Amino acid sequence: METKVLSFPAGSPPIAVMVAAKLSGLALPTDTSVPPDSAPILLFSNGEKLRGAYVLLRYIGRVATLPNFYGQNAYESGQIDEWLEYAPAFSSGSSFESACRYVDNFLQCSTFLVGNCLSIADLAIWSALAGTGQRWESLRKSKKYQNLVRWFNSILAEYADAFNEVTTICVGKRGLGKPIAAKLKEQQGENNHSKSSFEVDLPDAEVGKVRLRFAPEPSGYLHIGHSKAALLNHYFAHRYQGQLIVRFDDTNPAKESNEFVENILKDIETLGIMFDAVTYTSDYFPQLMEMAESLIHWGKAYVDDTPREQLQRERMDGIESRCRNNGVEENMKLWKEMIAGSERGSQCCLRGKLDMQDPNKSLRDPVYYRCNPVPHHRIGSKYKIYPTYDFACPFVDAIEGITHALRSSEYHDRNAQYHRIQQDMAVRKVHIYEFSRLNMVYTLLSKRKLLWFVENGKVDGWDDARFPTVQGIVRRGLKVEALIQFILEQGASKNLNLMEWDKLWTINKKIIDPVCPRHTAVTEERRVLLILTNGPDEPFARIIPRHKKYEGAGEKCTTYTKRILIDHVDAESVSVDEEITLMDWGNAVVKGIEMDKDGNIKQLTGVLHLEGSVKTTKLKLTWLPETCELVNLTLVEFDYLISKKKLEEGEDFLDVVNPCTRRETAALGDSNMRNLQRGEILQLERKGYFRCDVPFIRPSKPIVLFAIPDGRLQTCLK
Repeated sequence: METKVLSFPAGSPPIAVMVAAKLSGLALPTDTSVPPDSAPILLFSNGEKLRGAYVLLRYIGRVATLPNFYGQNAYESGQIDEWLEYAPAFSSGSSFESACRYVDNFLQCSTFLVGNCLSIADLAIWSALAGTGQRWESLRKSKKYQNLVRWFNSILAEYADAFNEVTTICVGKRGLGKPIAAKLKEQQGENNHSKSSFEVDLPDAEVGKVRLRFAPEPSGYLHIGHSKAALLNHYFAHRYQGQLIVRFDDTNPAKESNEFVENILKDIETLGIMFDAVTYTSDYFPQLMEMAESLIHWGKAYVDDTPREQLQRERMDGIESRCRNNGVEENMKLWKEMIAGSERGSQCCLRGKLDMQDPNKSLRDPVYYRCNPVPHHRIGSKYKIYPTYDFACPFVDAIEGITHALRSSEYHDRNAQYHRIQQDMAVRKVHIYEFSRLNMVYTLLSKRKLLWFVENGKVDGWDDARFPTVQGIVRRGLKVEALIQFILEQGASKNLNLMEWDKLWTINKKIIDPVCPRHTAVTEERRVLLILTNGPDEPFARIIPRHKKYEGAGEKCTTYTKRILIDHVDAESVSVDEEITLMDWGNAVVKGIEMDKDGNIKQLTGVLHLEGSVKTTKLKLTWLPETCELVNLTLVEFDYLISKKKLEEGEDFLDVVNPCTRRETAALGDSNMRNLQRGEILQLERKGYFRCDVPFIRPSKPIVLFAIPDGRLQTCLK
């Protein structure tokens, strides 16, 4: 039974239904000649009908090939049904604001409404919001509901093609000018570069037939550079309604482990990347060995026992190996020695017979196989030889049906080698699409160099907050949304750029500042007591917002006492008879400054002047009540691991290792911080943004807070 036509009134197009159909690849001719009050109707080829926007959404969700479009199980399908029933709340004037608030709170810790990918629930709520027109646009501009706006914009950016195409048809028939998605995109202005920067085409790509792969080597955790490759593959797979494979390039057992496999998959999930399958190059070891033997028999590969250093010199100088013209029988004899891992075999390697005179040195008989006695992390000691990346990659790409191999431009000189090897193997040609590698200032992205910091105890591990790994920068306090926005803004450009971290942290600040709760801390060293002589004789408490402009941050309890603590640096800045503002309380006038014998401020006295205007004071100070309820804090600041922006060619990174990259400061925090959870982001008033790395366990063990850069140039730690 095939769908025939979708009927709806010209003035009430079911945007969610049409976008769902578009994303699902369903061709739905439309008919708008029905009465104005009619519900949308889906007519089938046998004359049967389905009626109602949400009924049609559920139908498309069930028949779509998109993963989990109607939930991955019965429970998620039930959740989606709940959202479909909730969507009409946005069309009611009286409930619009409360509906926005409800969904905004729900999205505080979620990227999608149900599960980990787009579903018909997202389309229903998105379209309900967009359908309210100016009312929603006004709220969007006011930034009142940050989580809701973030979610709305991310769906628009990811699926703009579908929204634009659908709304162009619908709005054009209504004579209303620009389509909804186009207007939204225009209103986003500079904040929507991520989509336009990707407006490039893969060569000979056909919708529905593109198959891509992200192929990390499991020799470390994913870092920010890998993230760009992963997100580019994810973008193009979605754009062309194709498939994405995660393939582990596990051909070097000396460097690889299951730990890295597990954490790479974790990082891919963190990035929100959906893939169709996980494969391993090691799955194809038998076929790769068969291909190697075929190339030997075809005269396109030979076994070479030239010592490695001499072999490298000869390749550079274009000198043919003395083994190059050995016969098949001699090559197969040595090949079997290699397979056996014998002493004779371990002296040999298998090389492709390409062109030793080619100006492109990658074509000068590259190595295809080497001996390696180290057990493999997946298959143990079954093999004594392993293929090189240059040999395995073009073969596995071809037999896995990859249509386009995305590679960073650092591999440009090897593209000719890749295609020549596929030609010699007589396998299908795979298109290569190049993009620029993401390089960051003061940052090492070589896994070999990062491993040095791990093995030498310079960092706590691959998830150390100083590391450029996905886990490291998330632990530092970076929101994944900021990382994705930053990388997508770079686009698929082939231009090499050295990027500043400041830009990334500025994006992050814009995401966290509107929603993260506020707390108060006082540096423990040389803290100063301020006695308010007319302050409350008995402490009292008030419940105040944790964020004055964002209800979702919750509330906190603040205690007001006669004796309060302030930072020493603040105490040094006040004068006798000066009126100051105590934040979240009111004004006070400093009446006395007591010094110790060394001339350091020991204590202040003052009087509350709560009727004073906070607009007239120069100093607005944070403070804490002197109570036993305060918590101990360790505030941790970080610096770059190396002291040079960019290493020159051949420069040893060990010469520029930064000797001081971590500084800890003891502080006291308000009692509400006992409830912080690991990973929660907060702002310490007048001190900056922090991520809770170790929450409250007991009074004697400090809460550990990692300082989050805010995009301003940092000062080096001493």
